[in-house]
Amino acid sequence: MRVKYLKTCVLVILLSLCSLAHSGSTAEERTLANGLKIIVQPDNRAPIVNAQIWYRVGSAYERNGITGISHALEHMMFKATKSSESGAFSRLVSERGGSENAFTSSDFTAYYQQWAPENLETSFVMEADRMRNLILDSSEFVHEKSVVLEERSLRVDDRPISMAYELLKANAFVTSPYRNPVIGWRADIEDLTISDLRNWYDSYYHPNNATLVVVGKVTADRVFDLAEKHFGAIPAGIIPKDKRRPEVRQSGGKRIDFSSSKAKVPHVVLGYKVPSYRQALMDSDIERWEPFALEVLATVLSGFDGARLESSIVRQSKLATSARASYSWATLLPDLFTLSAIPKKGVSSEVLENALKEEISGLINNPPGERELKKVIAQTVANATFQLDSIAYRAMLIGTLDSVGIDWRINDSYVDEIKAINSDHVAQVAKKYFVPDLETTVRLIPGAL
Repeated sequence: MRVKYLKTCVLVILLSLCSLAHSGSTAEERTLANGLKIIVQPDNRAPIVNAQIWYRVGSAYERNGITGISHALEHMMFKATKSSESGAFSRLVSERGGSENAFTSSDFTAYYQQWAPENLETSFVMEADRMRNLILDSSEFVHEKSVVLEERSLRVDDRPISMAYELLKANAFVTSPYRNPVIGWRADIEDLTISDLRNWYDSYYHPNNATLVVVGKVTADRVFDLAEKHFGAIPAGIIPKDKRRPEVRQSGGKRIDFSSSKAKVPHVVLGYKVPSYRQALMDSDIERWEPFALEVLATVLSGFDGARLESSIVRQSKLATSARASYSWATLLPDLFTLSAIPKKGVSSEVLENALKEEISGLINNPPGERELKKVIAQTVANATFQLDSIAYRAMLIGTLDSVGIDWRINDSYVDEIKAINSDHVAQVAKKYFVPDLETTVRLIPGAL
């Protein structure tokens, strides 16, 4: 099954930013006259090329009533165009021994092919074709809508933990579009029309709303020439202006108890509204180092074997069978820093929730010392090295950063930014953001209340 959407767990992805500096030739960027941005990272270690095209549109761009439309359109992008029949692109990639996929997130929609370098021009021919020549057929969409609804059932409705996270975001955010699931609300998916999709396609699928990322055995000049040849004649479009409202302030914490007969074990999830790096660059009330401190904080809590949550809540107090923290700093809008845990049999959700909050208090009162911080930095570098060999991974990293409005060249300083974080920084962000006015808790309870 094609991957249809991403829950952007980009912590591990972004830990490997330093790997780009050691992957071969320097990456180059160029923008065509029609606004299409092209970023090329040559890597001659293997005869492979990964070509990705990223559109700056995802669920964060959607309005109430059409949630899930970015993801639904992603499905339809593999159908017929004016010059090819439905599924022809996928069959060709398969016949030539390549792989291809697509994914939608809150912040972007992306498509890629990975195959031999001699096929790069074919990637461009086909991506340029479906950028503006897609045929959106109503009968095809009726079938594909049923596929999307089934996907929602399998990935969310029939999975209580996924429902718990969906409820977390829906209740944590009031006006931010991050409150809506990437796959969309079921009622909205059911009501989507082919006219809705045509309008969405015509609004966002233009060269001046896209970035072409190529990593592999290529030269920058060849990629730029091929991009000009196949995308250069496509006219720029008029992209809708950003009309998103800022998230409103809340007073006090929120708690939702969610019962499900499909759940086998309880689950506790805490979410705290925190800034993204992009927000830190734009908001004078947020220090530029804060997102890096939050990233370090997440690693301190659960970024390696024996980190604080595992050591304290799982091994020592034996309150949980598992516990983890998660934060993604490369997002378009402020998102959630989450802590989650599954209680051991006989441990109440309330006790476990309090234990998670005590870990936060512990970070404020007992921030990581020099030895612990050194271990966190070492883990960051280790993760980066581990991911070095994947050209698809590096292309995805560049595309993610660019799509959310962060200069992808930050890879040159990322490790230094992390190394600059000290204990006081970690304690400060914990004290600033892990407060009731930014807190939402969801407790999943097996069975009926």
